[in-house]
Amino acid sequence: MSSDIQNVDVDIARGLSSDDVARRVAAGQTNAYRADTSRSAASIIRANVFTLFNGIVFACFGILFALGRWQDALFGFAAIANAIIGSVPEFRAKAALDKLALMNAAAVRVRRDAVESEIPPGEVVLGDILVLRAGDQVPADARVVSVHGLEIDESMLTGEADAVDKKVGDEALSGSIVVAGEGAAQVVRVGADAYANAFADEAKRFSLVGSELRDSINRVLTWVGWAIGPIGLLVLNAQRQVAGGWRRAWDDGTWVQAVVNAIASLIAMIPLGLVLMTSIAFAVGAARLASRKVLVNELPAVEGLARVDVICLDKTGTLTEGEITYGDATELTPVDGWRAALRWYGAAPDANATARTLAEPFAAEEQRDAAQAIAFSSARKWSAVSFTEDDGAWVLGAPEMVFGTAATDPGDPLGTAVIERASSGRRTLVLAHTAASLTSDDVDAERLPDGLVAVAVLTFREKVRDDAAQTLAYFDEQGVGIRVISGDNPRTVAAIAREVGLDVAEGYDARTLPEDDEALAEVMETSQVFGRVAPDQKKRMVVALQSRGHTVAMTGDGVNDALAIKTADMGIAMNSGSAATKAVARIVLLDDKFSHLPDVVAEGRQVIANIERVSMLFLTKTVYAPLLAVLFGLLVLEFPFLPRQLSITDGLTIGIPAFFLALMPNAQRYIPGFLRRSLSFAIPAGIVVAATLTTYTLLMRSQGIVIDEVRTGATIILAVVGIWILGVLARPLNRYKGAVVGAMFVALVVIFTVPLSRAFFLLVDPGPVTAVAVTVACFVAVCLVELVRLVQRRYVARTLVDASEHASVPHPRTVARPVPVTIAVVLVYLGGLASAMFGVLFLLSRYDVASDLVLTVSLVGAGIILFGLLSVAAAAGLSRASGLSRLFVTLVGAVLIVLQAWTLVLAREWSWWATAQIVLYLLVLAALWAPRARGFFRPVLHAG
Repeated sequence: MSSDIQNVDVDIARGLSSDDVARRVAAGQTNAYRADTSRSAASIIRANVFTLFNGIVFACFGILFALGRWQDALFGFAAIANAIIGSVPEFRAKAALDKLALMNAAAVRVRRDAVESEIPPGEVVLGDILVLRAGDQVPADARVVSVHGLEIDESMLTGEADAVDKKVGDEALSGSIVVAGEGAAQVVRVGADAYANAFADEAKRFSLVGSELRDSINRVLTWVGWAIGPIGLLVLNAQRQVAGGWRRAWDDGTWVQAVVNAIASLIAMIPLGLVLMTSIAFAVGAARLASRKVLVNELPAVEGLARVDVICLDKTGTLTEGEITYGDATELTPVDGWRAALRWYGAAPDANATARTLAEPFAAEEQRDAAQAIAFSSARKWSAVSFTEDDGAWVLGAPEMVFGTAATDPGDPLGTAVIERASSGRRTLVLAHTAASLTSDDVDAERLPDGLVAVAVLTFREKVRDDAAQTLAYFDEQGVGIRVISGDNPRTVAAIAREVGLDVAEGYDARTLPEDDEALAEVMETSQVFGRVAPDQKKRMVVALQSRGHTVAMTGDGVNDALAIKTADMGIAMNSGSAATKAVARIVLLDDKFSHLPDVVAEGRQVIANIERVSMLFLTKTVYAPLLAVLFGLLVLEFPFLPRQLSITDGLTIGIPAFFLALMPNAQRYIPGFLRRSLSFAIPAGIVVAATLTTYTLLMRSQGIVIDEVRTGATIILAVVGIWILGVLARPLNRYKGAVVGAMFVALVVIFTVPLSRAFFLLVDPGPVTAVAVTVACFVAVCLVELVRLVQRRYVARTLVDASEHASVPHPRTVARPVPVTIAVVLVYLGGLASAMFGVLFLLSRYDVASDLVLTVSLVGAGIILFGLLSVAAAAGLSRASGLSRLFVTLVGAVLIVLQAWTLVLAREWSWWATAQIVLYLLVLAALWAPRARGFFRPVLHAG
């Protein structure tokens, strides 16, 4: 289809004939435009449901159901939730993109067969003569063929703030708005070739926002994916060999248990909960932002702004409200009636946006009626009015257009006033007067009257958003670079930038930007403010910053910003902006308040920091699960868990607490390297768990312990070590985290104690040999986990040393820790570990006591384990001088003393172990409340 009709002869007064229109419609040269949808619903479902891991999970789910082992298939519901939560944000993004429409005119006027008629925009054809009047939206690209004061606002397309005065031969772009005058234009491009639709086509290209969390998790899933096949076969073979070989297992039906064991090992390897938890954290963050009038189009965008280190701002509609405000008036020559003249200009029916700002400040002046008037034109940049024949004429316009070089001459009073005000970036107009009134000839010729005298210099400025300066100051404190990008005059843009707190002297004229990409990137690194920026340049500027390793956010409201917003790592649109900009943006500020961006940053930081914390829980399992599968496969050992038993540890030591921890307040600043830091704990901790369980199983096998007892002991070990890892990662404890850890432990004790749950999970009473082995295994494992966390924290501290030097990151207190506090910290660590292990041993002794004491022994043993764990978790807060931690350890220590004393009563014999722990915690309490320690701790009010 041709996009240029310069050589087609069409009578402007008559327009196209019916036959001409029919031929163009038949040739497909119409303005009908329906771009292909960005991504089909089927492809979204396919991408989120029919994945490798969902295939594995649903296959295992189906096999277990077919085998009648539905109790072991609970993991399938996590996969279903994953698919749903993963699909929803993409459907939302698709819906927004499909609604993308720059053209929203209800009807357009065309001249056909010498008759003016209204038709839908889609029925416009190539060569049509459009009849344009104020308020119309141009439906297709057209060439102006006749004008009468025609002015078109193209700011949403080009970024130029002022309306453009059109002449015959000029181009009127689709999507622009007629703001004054009238005219006619011949359509030269339609449909997909039109300027606005070309923008829409490029903006519609579907892409998900970049997310380090999502990318890191996908990387882990890829690693696991490569390992699942061979490991699964290895485990299946081992389980069949344990059952007596493939043939025997098939003959006697033991192959069913072998398959269940193999499925248990495979499911344990997939961190389904981590994907689900990340999606939930994003969703909750998006919901919180929605309550603050911030719409998140894609869930990972909650994370995105927290990673941004350069933010590009469009001036109009972002830093400013897009409105012109009146500044002041400086009187140069006293002439009666000048204020009344300004009132008329402000109230005139055809007043432009600048003139209308005069209505309110001069509303008290006399209302006068015009006898003759020349309307304002952006080409002339002045307007004139006469009220009576003997009152002379008043002219309001740009100083240099009314008085020529005098307006820029420092030696002239007018020039001095104009230069002084223009240097601040404010827009200036001059009100001039002449004794000669306007004549009809002056009006027809649009001629400037003679004998003009400058009466007053007026200043105007764009209204800066009240929240702009504060928000930019916040980003500056956070080390985020600012780039102001606008299609307006560089001097004006620089003045606005200074007004909102940026330290800039002049704006960079984008018309002189280098074409070389590397040179452009260098300019973007060294300059902050840019004016006269074309839409395609905005996109190049974003790409240039990205080429230097920056994570870039772009804000804006016009169509001219859409491509840059789409290209940026984080696109932010104002709700008052164009449909295109809002559709491609990741975040939309519904009430147009720039001040919401710090809220988005805070929410993103909370998501990143908390997901990093809980990812260590999930990734530890992702490490120990394949290790266990490989070790048990090579050693030909029966897998020590049923899938349903793994559901206990997955849910209560990982999944449920992770949900709460992922939603906690957390203002930690984003530091790249999420996956590396998480794996620095997960890998060694996973190795500890796998080695402990393998050693335990080998020991139990050598003692001839039955498999159900072995599985129960292994489940207890994994539960205790899992809850310990949870406590380690939750440090330092506060009320919220303490409650979460405590509640999960209580739930574990209930599951291991209540007969109904024990029957469902096939848990049996371990004998004395198993009880001792479980206690020793737990003790060794938790000690090694403590060591791993100590080393990992030192490693992370070294990697974050640069970030801690930033002014916005608080440095740790340097007050020396008193000796009593140091002693208390050491004793709490030792006592907590000892109490937890003693509690395990005491808990398991319930199988040797009278039936009426079983519940009491269980509760006391569980209490000692729990409070021993909590005391160790709170010890980290003691080192940080937390008054809350001191109070918490004091309460926990008092409870432990009571519980240990209770064990002496229940056992009815003296226990040196319990006595030693009572003495130890008495020493802890004495050290914490010693006179020398009191001044070290912060008040409880500020410690939480």
